[in-house]
Amino acid sequence: MDNFTFYAPTYFDFGRNAEEHVGSLIRRFGGRKVLLHYGGGSIKKSGLYDKVVKCLDDEGISYGELGGVKPNPRSGLVYEGIEMCRDEGCDFILAVGGGSTIDSAKAIAAGSCYDGDFWDFYTKKAVIEKALPVGTILTIAAAGSEGSTNTVITNETTGVKTGAGSDLLRPKFSILNPELTCTLPPYQTAAGATDIMIHICERYFSNTEEVEITDRLCEAVLKTMIHETPRVIEDPHNYEARANIMWAGMLAHNNVCGVGRVQDWASHHIEHELSALYDVTHGAGLAVIAPAWMRYVLQINPHKLVQFAERVWDVLPQAESGSGTDEETALLGIEKFEAFLKSIGMPLSFAEIGADAKDIDRLTEKLLAGKETEGNYVKLKAEDVKCIYRSVCED
Repeated sequence: MDNFTFYAPTYFDFGRNAEEHVGSLIRRFGGRKVLLHYGGGSIKKSGLYDKVVKCLDDEGISYGELGGVKPNPRSGLVYEGIEMCRDEGCDFILAVGGGSTIDSAKAIAAGSCYDGDFWDFYTKKAVIEKALPVGTILTIAAAGSEGSTNTVITNETTGVKTGAGSDLLRPKFSILNPELTCTLPPYQTAAGATDIMIHICERYFSNTEEVEITDRLCEAVLKTMIHETPRVIEDPHNYEARANIMWAGMLAHNNVCGVGRVQDWASHHIEHELSALYDVTHGAGLAVIAPAWMRYVLQINPHKLVQFAERVWDVLPQAESGSGTDEETALLGIEKFEAFLKSIGMPLSFAEIGADAKDIDRLTEKLLAGKETEGNYVKLKAEDVKCIYRSVCED
């Protein structure tokens, strides 16, 4: 296990009606003038918006509003939010929604305290040294941004989708009421579950040795998702299953499962190019890319894929029984993973997400701009990435 530091001060308020505490929590963490940040009309249709506004009014907290966050959040709205915060003197940002809304709020929080272009944080030209405090009310279990240091934004001018991070961006508080996720369509539920699982896989597939504790944590979260996801697809109002998934989503990305090890992140970065170009739902894009990545790296570095098959998917060790090789064991695990994704309604090919093979060179060029390789479990060069993309293109 490698040396590490871990700082995760977010206050979590979990359970039924937890959103009713939002006003007092903002007060607790010093907010007086809030930017209320959200996506489309779903929080108004559900009544959540009215409940939040009442809580702010009851606490005497003034606020300005900025809606309109889209999946794969855009830079244009971030610039608008930064301007609003400065003009109105906002000292706190409340993000009500999923990962896209929270990521956008974090970008606004950092950009509002910076004299230059907030995009400097995403190109690594600048380091985040100050940010407005952020609180969240989560409405979809997926991205894990409610507990993480990270934010991913798509630059509308360049088409680049990339991330930035800092401990300063961890939310001060996050309100997690599983009931708020019960009205999600099955496709969005499944895409969120896939995102959670791949957040774990990006940490799990590591060449760092002697990381048994984080391996076992990763495996526990993955097995929880395998058990609970079909239950909520069958019964969207299964509170207990929703609750387990919601907490798994936070654990998958606050990095408690990833400390002390070199992480991979190739699948996420390869997928980011798909969602930037085609506006694909992130989890759906990951369902296409992650198993394809596994099949490709299996031929180069099978070790962790064998463990993945045996511990997560309960594949019997083929080599020990004399009936096959470690590689065959790993392949059975990948096949079980693909079958699971298909069973919950996720795509597995370019055609299913509207991607086009003619764009593979362009996707790869954008991914590797300024660097020679992608990922760490296996360092992928341009031709490797192209092979992964090609493997999910139908004949």
